[in-house]
Amino acid sequence: MSKKILITGGAGFIGVNAAQTFSKKGWHVCVLDNLSRVGTEANLAWLRQRAPEIDFERLDIRHEEALLNFFRGKSFDVVLHLAAQVAVTTSVTSPREDFEINAIGTVNLLEAVRRHSPQSQVIYASTNKVYGKMSTVSVCERNGRYEYEHLSQGVDEAQPLEFYSPYGCSKGAADQYVLDYSRIYGLKTTVFRQSCIYGTRQFGVEDQGWVAWFTIASTKDRPITIYGDGKQIRDLLWVEDLVAAYSAAIENCDQANGQAFNIGGGPANTLSLLELIAMLEKNFGKIIPLKFDKQRPGDQPVFVCNVDKANRLLNWRPTVSPVDGVKKLALWVAENSDIL
Repeated sequence: MSKKILITGGAGFIGVNAAQTFSKKGWHVCVLDNLSRVGTEANLAWLRQRAPEIDFERLDIRHEEALLNFFRGKSFDVVLHLAAQVAVTTSVTSPREDFEINAIGTVNLLEAVRRHSPQSQVIYASTNKVYGKMSTVSVCERNGRYEYEHLSQGVDEAQPLEFYSPYGCSKGAADQYVLDYSRIYGLKTTVFRQSCIYGTRQFGVEDQGWVAWFTIASTKDRPITIYGDGKQIRDLLWVEDLVAAYSAAIENCDQANGQAFNIGGGPANTLSLLELIAMLEKNFGKIIPLKFDKQRPGDQPVFVCNVDKANRLLNWRPTVSPVDGVKKLALWVAENSDIL
């Protein structure tokens, strides 16, 4: 009998990439999504064309009773929890909605698993924003970009949590609940504190998904605003590498249980905002006009993951460079211009 995986937020860009991968591996895949985000209906249609055997349930994780009813009588080997409100700016504008989706929605899911499918392995997509501004970590400018002064291998999991912004608080609260359900209730839970994930099927907008947004805007000659001076850097992780990390956590469930992992491209796969623009200008053969505005709240000048723990316990490392990944993304954007 094939293994079963439930993917919440499964019509998002990470979700459909994960769903397709697990379906190809022979898993029975169930996608749960409320289809509220831009691009989710197109992503679901794309997924159904390629994997028509996938089950879909339209459901909002904020609705506790509906979620419990959905789980009743079902059993999943893995629950991959991706459903979320994902933008810092939206959380600042609507903090209650952000909290209800990210914190309460996650507790609703954990309770549904605890009551109806307690043998499930739960993998939660958290965020690097749980580390906040990291005010105790020195940042310097080198070669036209910001970098950590001393953390040459990036931020590891021993870095103190320092929630900043409503988004950081809601995702951080959920992050801690997921870990605590392993300690208190004995569920098999794992937290991935994800850095900058990018890839195909990503309908990036200005508020979230900056690599995809810059690529889409550059292709369609839409205005791009840089918030700050553009020297901010992130470690980029291609979506297929992220899905491989989910698979690694499943394959190494005992080592992953009750653990949090920083998951990103690591020090070898970093780009600043301006470096991405330069890369896109080279790819597209044109000058990309920019506007600059003040830095937004909650924006870190630097975030780079130390991925050594994931390598040590899960035998996982990123494989796709930003150069190759951005080329793949640009090709997808060019081929799908009509829906972007």
